[in-house]
Amino acid sequence: MSQRVTLHGRDFEVMIPADKIDEVVARVAERLNSDYASCERPPIFVCVLSGAYMFLADLVRKLTFDHEITFVQISSYEGTQSTGVVRRKLGIDFDVEGRDLIIVEDIVDTGTSIDHMVDYLQSLAPRSVEVCTLFFKPDNYRYDRPIKYCAMNIGNEFIVGYGLDYDQLGRNLKDIYVIANE
Repeated sequence: MSQRVTLHGRDFEVMIPADKIDEVVARVAERLNSDYASCERPPIFVCVLSGAYMFLADLVRKLTFDHEITFVQISSYEGTQSTGVVRRKLGIDFDVEGRDLIIVEDIVDTGTSIDHMVDYLQSLAPRSVEVCTLFFKPDNYRYDRPIKYCAMNIGNEFIVGYGLDYDQLGRNLKDIYVIANE
């Protein structure tokens, strides 16, 4: 395992190894298995592209209940900073009325994107909308909406790997990397 990578000329070092990620994903899957095992209708996982695809793939392989999956694409980042403006590129194109929806996100930072997604999905009249995120930055979060399923809290670090990118690079890394102290 390489302890450092360079992306767009910037050095990153391992912050969270792949085996730790697998542990926290398994814990979230256990909670979801407990909460949704007896659902009348299979819940729908709404994966936020592009960053959450790896998390979703590993998560659903650990689930023991029937479920459906769909994808949405939104963006509020440029480089290492949130722009504060959410752009939705893809959305839900089928009826979700009366269904349980679980938004799967890679990281909840300020909460602007997730707040936008919850409002959008609630406008489609589902039975429920919950948030499941791999990483949560509680010190940056600006909203009151609860994040029910959180795999791991982190600080204000900018991270890449395991689906998260730095200007589209680094998604393929199996570990989570942070900007190296230079």
